[in-house]
Amino acid sequence: MSTTAGPQVRSQGRLRAAATALVGQLAKFGVVGGIAYVVDVGLFNLLSYVGAAPLLAGQPLLAKVVSTGAATVVAWLGNRYWTFRHNRRPDVTREFVLYLIMCTIGLLISLTCLWVSHYVLGFTSVLADNVAANVVGLAAGTAFRFWAYKRFVFTHQAEPGLA
Repeated sequence: MSTTAGPQVRSQGRLRAAATALVGQLAKFGVVGGIAYVVDVGLFNLLSYVGAAPLLAGQPLLAKVVSTGAATVVAWLGNRYWTFRHNRRPDVTREFVLYLIMCTIGLLISLTCLWVSHYVLGFTSVLADNVAANVVGLAAGTAFRFWAYKRFVFTHQAEPGLA
């Protein structure tokens, strides 16, 4: 074996370990996101369509803001204490504010999809609102949020041996 094989093997091992860690983190992010998704979609539909006189009937954007707000708190707790537990910031308030900023941008992505579908394209059915807000918008917003959380929110490096 050549003398350069050792560092190359170690480098490949580190790369493999990093990829494995990322896949695990993505899986946890997916579980937390799934729970938050149920909260978001359930509350959105409850506020918009359930009952003889739904609380926010005819106000899909407001219903989406409220449902996303509730789901954001659920997701932050799950991501802080499970998905990114080794990278959470010691300053909880700063972390939560950064998290809210990134979630707000994610919400704006989802709201834009809903707004275009509902008000620009005229697709106003329950199905159209749900596809625009909770499929297309949520997928685009989720991709942004995962990147933003890793890049800006959960950036604290745990001390060696504590991870």
